[in-house]
Amino acid sequence: MSGDPIIPAAPSTIDLHTHTARSDGLLEPAVLVAAVAATGVRLLAITDHDTLAGVREILGAGVVPSGLELLPGIELNAITADRLDLRESEVHVLGLGVDPDDDGLEATLALQRTRRRVRFERMVALLRELGRPIDDALEALPATGDDDALGRPRVARAMIAKGYVASVEEAFATYLSRGRPGYVPREGLGPVESIRAIRAAGGLPVLAHFSEAPERLDVIHELRDAGLGGLEVYYRTFDAVTVDAVRRVAEEASLVATGGSDYHGDLEPYAATHAALWVPPTVEAPLRAALAGSVVTR
Repeated sequence: MSGDPIIPAAPSTIDLHTHTARSDGLLEPAVLVAAVAATGVRLLAITDHDTLAGVREILGAGVVPSGLELLPGIELNAITADRLDLRESEVHVLGLGVDPDDDGLEATLALQRTRRRVRFERMVALLRELGRPIDDALEALPATGDDDALGRPRVARAMIAKGYVASVEEAFATYLSRGRPGYVPREGLGPVESIRAIRAAGGLPVLAHFSEAPERLDVIHELRDAGLGGLEVYYRTFDAVTVDAVRRVAEEASLVATGGSDYHGDLEPYAATHAALWVPPTVEAPLRAALAGSVVTR
């Protein structure tokens, strides 16, 4: 991004893209929602990768802070193996407002998590072969449950603990991205399958942080025709020029504009991220209308 940064017109009351320790975030679900509520956000989506465990944990314990509404969500890393020009041959699809008790969706997510664990173990093995073992560092990290979705950030954090890299970003750039020695290609759902799974669970499929949208209208139109309902316009790291360009794509394609921080917790407390987040309140009404119009097909 090279344009001017977004200057929030007011504190954002909406964040539709966050992660907890149930996937690749650092904060426990209850800690995240408390931190979010403390900033004045009143509509939050937890969108962990391939798991609704964090959402269920919060809803089951009844610990949603007063004044905060929790929108169940997920994020699916959808494989686009036929499009090598896309970053790591994948796009990310958020599912906002999915039914956390939908059995069909849970079966799909369970398979995704199994594939994640296989990939995770292969990356750990590759690093061991490269003389960068992280097994003991992984054991020192907080334990994960069967419903947690393992990902590369956990590998990166173990590499930091071992002193091999200084940051998650360095781990990705040096070892864990496509073309790097510790990278293992992802297996799983494609974009159309992801959209259908989200729609079937009553959710709104939203293409996440796709700054390439203005140059890849072919992808936007193809996915819209397959059922894509939204485009993440107000992304935490988008500059003003990118936001405006992606917003115009959403309008042209009749997609709901959404926005969020994509908060993971590696770099700063949630309050610091929120201070630079701008998701206008006008996002809420079209989102609710789209969710009200979602048709669950079984």
